[in-house]
Amino acid sequence: MNGPGPQEPKASAIRPYVITRGRAASDTEALAWESLVMATDAPFPASLQPEHQTILAHCQGLLSVAEVAAHIGQPPSVVQVLLCDLLEWGLIVTRPPVPPAEHTDVTMLRKVLHGLESRL
Repeated sequence: MNGPGPQEPKASAIRPYVITRGRAASDTEALAWESLVMATDAPFPASLQPEHQTILAHCQGLLSVAEVAAHIGQPPSVVQVLLCDLLEWGLIVTRPPVPPAEHTDVTMLRKVLHGLESRL
């Protein structure tokens, strides 16, 4: 039976270095892959390149840098450069990743747990 087979992902004809205009990093500090980004309510100019517009369309809610990369089908390093552009232009806001809990945080939680257990 010759039915349609699984769809193969299509490779983009535009190379990543063209999308970032040859930049491997932005002038600002790179965003962590788990940083959350969201588009602002500011109107964006129609002169933005298509990748910037696609990112803004996907970032109507909070998404991580890695999720944005998956949605638009670009490597995270390329998306980091594009997101830094959007951040610099005031078109997105970011929320840094939550730092891992420190030992003192766990100690405080244990004290709370013991206090609750003693009341039961």
